[in-house]
Amino acid sequence: MSRIGKNPVAIPAGVTVDVIENIVTVKGKLGELSQEYSDVTIVVDGEQVVVTRSTDHKDHRAKHGLYRALIFNMIEGVSKGWTKELELVGVGYRASTQGQKLDLALGFSHNIVLNIATEVKVEAISEKGKNPIIKLSSHDKQLVGQVAAKIRGFRRPEPYKGKGVRFVGEQIRRKAGKSA
Repeated sequence: MSRIGKNPVAIPAGVTVDVIENIVTVKGKLGELSQEYSDVTIVVDGEQVVVTRSTDHKDHRAKHGLYRALIFNMIEGVSKGWTKELELVGVGYRASTQGQKLDLALGFSHNIVLNIATEVKVEAISEKGKNPIIKLSSHDKQLVGQVAAKIRGFRRPEPYKGKGVRFVGEQIRRKAGKSA
């Protein structure tokens, strides 16, 4: 059995899980998420969700752990939510928000204006003497990660000075410059 797939997923209070045909729907206080699945059996057993597979085929083993992890992330998302924080490291790097628009000054000749999906709450935090921080939060883990990766992709951290957009707490592998 899959080590992750065989663990049941606990359903906290205030969250409902419905399995209809091949779609799992999770509803909670922060929103509603649904996921299509195949090759596994998902059963809601009281206060937990159990994922089982029919055979030991390679694809079935892979999907067993995958769908268990996706269901766990959906339940966590609708009950607690997911948050990612990005830090802008560099002189003159700034971020500001107007509603769902994120305005980034990352050292290019123009500012980058990014429209953020309505499901994601975006907040730009600027304190004097500290690097600006962009805080993204939503009930959908995949969407938060995708938006964060897109923002990080505009100016990836470079290894010589460490400038760029990085996740808070991320360690950048530094390189030595030219030796004279």
